[in-house]
Formats: sequence, C-alpha cells, structure tokens
Amino acid sequence: MSRIVEIEQAVRQLPAEDLAAFRAWFAEFDAGIWDRQFEDDVAAGRLDALAEEAIEDLRQGRCTDL
Repeated sequence: MSRIVEIEQAVRQLPAEDLAAFRAWFAEFDAGIWDRQFEDDVAAGRLDALAEEAIEDLRQGRCTDL
C-alpha cells in the first residue's frame, strides 16, 4: 500500500474536529510552500517578463482599476 493511500485512509477516519484541525494545518502548510516557490521564482527572475508586460500595459493605459 502506498503512503498516499495510507494517508487518505487515515484522513477519512478522523473525527470531524480533528479533520477541521488537519484541514486548517494543511491549508497553512500548503500556502507556505506556495509562498516559498513564488519567492524563489521572483528571486530567480522567472516573473520579470510578466512584470514588464504589466508595467507596459499600465503605461499604455490598458489597465483598469476595479
């Protein structure tokens, strides 16, 4: 049995209160991973082209503030 299947089975067996606590923990954990990846991408310049495109769109008046 794979570790993923074991985890899925364990999660299914959690009481509602524990499931809510796990869900909150996992959301924070997952957001932290995403934040670190985003910061790494910024530091590596992977988003520079997108930023330049957005700035040019702003300069050309192609942006709206909703």
